[in-house]
Amino acid sequence: MAVTADDVRRLTMALPRTTEGLVRDSPRWRIGRLVYAALSPDEEFLGFAYPKEGRDALVAGEPDKFVMPRASDLRYNWVESRMAALDPVELRELIVDAWRMCVPKKVFAEWESSGRSGTAPFV
Repeated sequence: MAVTADDVRRLTMALPRTTEGLVRDSPRWRIGRLVYAALSPDEEFLGFAYPKEGRDALVAGEPDKFVMPRASDLRYNWVESRMAALDPVELRELIVDAWRMCVPKKVFAEWESSGRSGTAPFV
């Protein structure tokens, strides 16, 4: 079951301190000035925060699902995925992990202790 832009929006907007914006027809979700998730204008790709150190292994392990960001974005902690290849549980994991990279540790700890970090596919 592929995920949709509405699934991404529902997940991101349920996370504390998240705001949504539109940049060049691309919806983006941020914590302050840090973008942690973005959809391509055609909604075929989801870009998300991901540690540079693990990016090569992620893409090499599942090249049909994950792709490297464009050359100008390689300097960032960023990777992209094909929306059609993601399932709801995996989408949730990717979004929460990306958000966690950008939100203050205290905010993540409060969210986690509130019980909203359970294993349900959608927040």
